[in-house]
Amino acid sequence: MSRNAGQNNPAKTDTLRFEEALKKLEAIVEAMESEELPLETLLGKYEQGMRMAKVCQDKLAEAELKIQQLEKGAAGDLKLKPLAASENTKDTE
Repeated sequence: MSRNAGQNNPAKTDTLRFEEALKKLEAIVEAMESEELPLETLLGKYEQGMRMAKVCQDKLAEAELKIQQLEKGAAGDLKLKPLAASENTKDTE
């Protein structure tokens, strides 16, 4: 049963909001800096911190992509447009 519990952890981190993951990451860093912890505990906290950092990076990348896809319509309203790979290569040429 302990294997299933470990497998559920990554799924839970995927549903975290950016702000929640950032707060957890900050708390982990603070605990690691301010407390004298055994090596095993530090390693566990490091692993948790890396998972939270990955969640934050993924959420930021997702937000950046959405921002890149926004385009103003003729009426001034913002709409999402698909980001085609060919558009990216044209800009860099």
